[in-house]
Amino acid sequence: MPQPRILLVVTGDDFGYCPKRNQGIVDCFKAGGISSVSLLVNASAAKDAADLAKRHNIPIGLHANLSEGIPVCQSLRQDSTLVNERGFFHGKMGFRQALGRHQISMEQSSFFYVEVELELRDQIRLFRELTGHLPHHMDGHQHVHILQEVREVFAQVLSDHKIPYTRVPVEPGLHSCQCLPAHLKRFYAQVEKDALDSIPVFRRCGLRCVGMRISFGWSMTPLDHPQVKKLQLRVCVLCFTIFLSSYMIHSLNSYIDSFLGGITIYPFSALLILLVFCDIVNEWVFLPFTF
Repeated sequence: MPQPRILLVVTGDDFGYCPKRNQGIVDCFKAGGISSVSLLVNASAAKDAADLAKRHNIPIGLHANLSEGIPVCQSLRQDSTLVNERGFFHGKMGFRQALGRHQISMEQSSFFYVEVELELRDQIRLFRELTGHLPHHMDGHQHVHILQEVREVFAQVLSDHKIPYTRVPVEPGLHSCQCLPAHLKRFYAQVEKDALDSIPVFRRCGLRCVGMRISFGWSMTPLDHPQVKKLQLRVCVLCFTIFLSSYMIHSLNSYIDSFLGGITIYPFSALLILLVFCDIVNEWVFLPFTF
């Protein structure tokens, strides 16, 4: 019986943010490191990003943005609850705080619900103008699409445009990572809860949810940042430990060869190396530096 195929989709977010980020994402795609991108249509280099995607045949989706920059919808750039007094979105935490203080009401009958719907539809319109087609997928910049107050209208807009895929950013174990400060643990725990609560809403609208998101926070971190120095130390420890483990396993295998009269148990050695490697990578490198 044929085994089901498992498709790994690695998406580069924030395409269009700036020319340097665009080029870095394209380089990753050409090197095989990512398989698709998500475009910020209200960012300064969105047109350049769309042209690059066409030139290199990069599968491209929409990174819906309600938290950074200015709205695409002209009528929302002034006198809108989605923007501050300078006409900019409230920001990653500011948007969430405004929802928490009920400065932004997302009741379906409210004007504010309509504002979000207008902005999402205008971002899809602009995406189509830039790329010549609808998004292959659509997710939310800084995970705004899974917020309790946003997920319903987000799902409805995708359903109306027949955009089949969205992202559910579940990052297992992130909120229990020991290197994170308490406020970030609370934040990521809430993100995971919001993501899981969004699944029934998205499925009810006929959307297919793409799980798990794993992000690495050092991609835009200065080289002299304390986290990078910690990473360098732990990578050194990792390399040394792998070398030491390999030496010990090789010695153990040689001992077993002698003890059993030349019968080499390579699967046993390989299994031990794999277990040691996975345990070290999980505890020392990946989890402490996942943000």
